[in-house]
Amino acid sequence: MKRFVVIVLDGYGIGAMDDVPDLRPQDTGANTAQHIFDALPNLRLPTLASLGLGNALAANGVAAPGIATSESCCYGIHCLAHNGADTFWGHQELMGTKPLKGVSAPILSKLPMIQKTLEAAGHKLRFFSKENIDAQDNSNHNFSVPGILIVDEGVTIGDNLETDLGDNYNVTAALDLIPFDEEKKIGAMVRSLVQSSRVIVFGGEGVSLGNLLDAYESRHGFAGVNAPRSGVYRCGYQVLHLGYGVNANVQAPFVLAKAGIPTVLIGKVADIVENPESGRSLGGLSIPGVDTEEVLAETCRVLDDFAQGFVCVNVQETDLAGHREDPALYGEKLRLADQGIAAIMNKLSEDDIMVVTADHGNDPTIGHPQHTREKTPVLVWGRRLAQEKNNRAFYLGERKTLADTGAAACNFFDAPAPESGVSILKDIQWYRKNLA
Repeated sequence: MKRFVVIVLDGYGIGAMDDVPDLRPQDTGANTAQHIFDALPNLRLPTLASLGLGNALAANGVAAPGIATSESCCYGIHCLAHNGADTFWGHQELMGTKPLKGVSAPILSKLPMIQKTLEAAGHKLRFFSKENIDAQDNSNHNFSVPGILIVDEGVTIGDNLETDLGDNYNVTAALDLIPFDEEKKIGAMVRSLVQSSRVIVFGGEGVSLGNLLDAYESRHGFAGVNAPRSGVYRCGYQVLHLGYGVNANVQAPFVLAKAGIPTVLIGKVADIVENPESGRSLGGLSIPGVDTEEVLAETCRVLDDFAQGFVCVNVQETDLAGHREDPALYGEKLRLADQGIAAIMNKLSEDDIMVVTADHGNDPTIGHPQHTREKTPVLVWGRRLAQEKNNRAFYLGERKTLADTGAAACNFFDAPAPESGVSILKDIQWYRKNLA
């Protein structure tokens, strides 16, 4: 019996991707890890240091005095195969998906088709815009100004304003007015009509249509509901992420379920990665959560209960600190994560493997509050691996995709490979001799 545990430090990059000058010039010079150490010279992360974080930084050309290199570790670097820098896509990639590039554009041009389709399905719609008061009259508007659609007086459809403009569309609901199951059907119809990277279907209780419309904003031809300002996150929040071209059946949780291996998803990953019914019948779980100490403590509790399985936990508060552009808060969440990872290591048996990695960067010093397109560390640890390495650091190289970690989870349990990725375990000679 054995476990494969992946800990995702959300938004913890170690240097800008080589394609940043062309794809995201606003991220030029980004290096989340280095800049946090620069801002907090007294920050110490002894667990991550022992796992090879300093080695991964050095391999990427970073000299960070606050983090020492380790003489006994297994480390590498992940590159991002998905376009941009996105938590949803980062996790789809980690699970073994080969990302497709969605079409980035304002939702405005799609609204007539969305309205026609939803009305044909029996829904009542009207257009709303603050750019032109006449545009709010559904009988007269021609979608000539940015705006959103209102569906059944309880759901709005518009641009996502929290990520890179144009990449994602939001379907937002006042769940006291529209049940989430009904909103998901609306979202599925929107997803079938657009090629955006994501359609995010979500809502909350205790909010009205007025609250959603009061949070309406438009920027540079994009229009939507400012989700945090609308209040939907405060009570009864539910969410479904619909990615462009995502096939859950070829991701690690589904592949492992078919092989009889349960998957447990903890933290934000539980909201954005699909865990199959067959996995739950085998004891698999999806456990949402945000607080760093709690999600890592929950991981320890899961390890007490599960003798075998794939466990993935997302530490979201690092990413949230990056969005707030607060290096000190980011450092504090890293310190808590470092302690929590040490506790998880104490729960692992000789045959277990743990990987610590990230999904993208979120440099709090770069000058904007969005994600940053960065390479991420991949740190591999196991008791028998550490014993056999005889105080030698082993470099896994620069991996082409985060999917190499999802492929490793499947490889670890002798299951078929997911859609994408080359198992990092195949490059560890010790593993091939002792566990494969």
